[in-house]
Amino acid sequence: MTYKDNGQLVIEDRGAVLVVRVDGGPHQVFGLNIAQQLDKLVTRVDRDPKIRAVVFTGAHPERFVSHAAVRWLQQGGAESPTVGRRGAAAVVRMAKHVDRSRLLGPLLRRTPMRGALQLEHLHRTFLRMNASGALFVAALNGSALGLGAEFAWACDLRVMADGDFFIGQPEILLGIIPGGGGTQRLTRLIGTHRSLAAILEGKPFTPAEALANGAVDQVVPQDKVVAQAVELAERFGKRSKGSVAAAKRSVYFGGSMSLEDGLHVERAEFFVRVMSKEGQELMRDYMETTDATGELPLYEPDTYARSLATGSVPGRRSTNGR
Repeated sequence: MTYKDNGQLVIEDRGAVLVVRVDGGPHQVFGLNIAQQLDKLVTRVDRDPKIRAVVFTGAHPERFVSHAAVRWLQQGGAESPTVGRRGAAAVVRMAKHVDRSRLLGPLLRRTPMRGALQLEHLHRTFLRMNASGALFVAALNGSALGLGAEFAWACDLRVMADGDFFIGQPEILLGIIPGGGGTQRLTRLIGTHRSLAAILEGKPFTPAEALANGAVDQVVPQDKVVAQAVELAERFGKRSKGSVAAAKRSVYFGGSMSLEDGLHVERAEFFVRVMSKEGQELMRDYMETTDATGELPLYEPDTYARSLATGSVPGRRSTNGR
């Protein structure tokens, strides 16, 4: 049977926050259509300065995203020649370069290379989410396995429904391993040994286990998941979009490098922000407020509380409307 895909993203515009319902059909699977629509969504979010955050949730009443469409993966593998690790590494390297080519990409997508190209493009979409100035929040209204879990790991924050739900990487039970970033992002979330043990066993986490291990940030009643995720999105979305992007790139990309290389990434991002118009204005306001009041604003409890709520330190200019 030929792989067919009717998945879609249903977008609800709430101003600074988009609430996106992932509709993967009756089984709530993640297929090529959803991957392509997700890529377009990330482009839209990056181009629109008014969009500060995106909340993803599942259209299925008890599933965030079940897992990848297995037929999509199986047919992609069956159409490709059998290769060893060296050959596979060469194919992956080629796909990385071809995916960026406007000439070769469309041609090779009609060949057995298309499976590798589709996977490369999905990885690039997830990496663009990690580099974006917008916050991406997974509102796990139910269970997520495989690529569904990897999609959640690629988001910045995760709120999971309490109840008889689960999240994890079962790929080893199908004779494969995680391919959407699970071996890397889960490891960075919960640590090498816990990640390896979970991937080798293929047993998912309960909501309580996921919270205890650091795989999700909050566990709330199912009927509160989207509202809580939106609240987080609105709160974090009040921070400077440029600074959010810089912080995310420093943590996600610099944090996986050597200390020296990671510090280089941080310094570069820091200098961009410290020289920015926004950073300069906020720092000058901070200094003027210090001079006028005789105290550092962030050592005034009420000022710090307002800063957390509004996303920036209020000073004399903002208070006086200048």
